[in-house]
Amino acid sequence: MTTIAAPRHATLYRMVMEKHVCPYGLKAKDLLQRQGCTVDDRWLTTREETDAFKAENGVMTTPQTFIGGERIGGYDDVRRHFGRAVADPKATTYKPIIALFAMTALMALAASRAAYGTPFTLRAGDWFIGFSMAVLALLKLQNIESFTTMFPNYDLLARRWVRYSYIYPIAEGLAGVLMIAGVLTWLSVPVALFIGTVGAVSVFKAVYLDRRELKCACVGGSSNVPLGFLSLTENLMMIAMAVWMVVSPAALTLAH
Repeated sequence: MTTIAAPRHATLYRMVMEKHVCPYGLKAKDLLQRQGCTVDDRWLTTREETDAFKAENGVMTTPQTFIGGERIGGYDDVRRHFGRAVADPKATTYKPIIALFAMTALMALAASRAAYGTPFTLRAGDWFIGFSMAVLALLKLQNIESFTTMFPNYDLLARRWVRYSYIYPIAEGLAGVLMIAGVLTWLSVPVALFIGTVGAVSVFKAVYLDRRELKCACVGGSSNVPLGFLSLTENLMMIAMAVWMVVSPAALTLAH
């Protein structure tokens, strides 16, 4: 006869205050429930109550989870307990740039579908690069000081002229927007060619000649994206787009 295992019982202590609800507590509760646990959800509603709980249990943080009377720990500890991966905030990853390119590709296909009735057009390719440049510029501009601290680590021009670090994201965003609109090609093309060429040479030298292991500032100065192939791709796309805007009949039509 098949027996059904009784659901495990978990006790969760988390901060639920008038002006603060701990997000990790919410995530811990959700994970416990998805793992089939019945959750005794105990709220810590004041700072004094929270501090007393920490002192009593010898812990530094909340939330805290207990399963079968055994303390498991915080949210990351609960993930480990159930065999789930725990992200290392210091680990290098390509996920941000992959997510960005995937989203801008979908945006380009959607724009092409809206404008031409089909997602698969030459303009979709133009828009993909233009959207990517604009979003990359946005990510840099949201924390310009962080970007300008990381960028001169490898950019050859920024090393000689620090102000170029501040100009770069503005120029990238401007060129991207103009390319999306298909206007002022006389301005967008040389800007994209210049920053793309300097960037490509800089990345190639740092990664493939000097063999340096650096983080890329392409998605902002606080990212853990390694400097390498995708960083080089960003600059090569700008160069390719600039050349395409010159030789493409469609681009020439739009420019006039």
